[in-house]
Amino acid sequence: MDDVEGGDSGIVVLRDGTLRGGTSFFYFIGTYSSSDGRWKGEMTSQEHTQAPATRPLARRVVSIGFSGTYTDQGAEVSGTALVGKRSVRYEAHFRLLLAD
Repeated sequence: MDDVEGGDSGIVVLRDGTLRGGTSFFYFIGTYSSSDGRWKGEMTSQEHTQAPATRPLARRVVSIGFSGTYTDQGAEVSGTALVGKRSVRYEAHFRLLLAD
């Protein structure tokens, strides 16, 4: 899993310290805290639809820790996913979407 590159898009809803979201293959549940433009948290990822075996998180329940920054426009995080006995580093970029 070293040098794994990839990408995905999905949706994450953050509300009152809870995190819920997903992509076309995975869902995420977790918690977070935030203050003064910084945030951190942890979540668990699991498949809801079988993902290609080339995806590092495929067929696993994975714990993920993250930290990063936020503004009124969005957020960025970097973190580590514990995949079996290996750690997979990742980065994510979030855009704030508001209802009309």
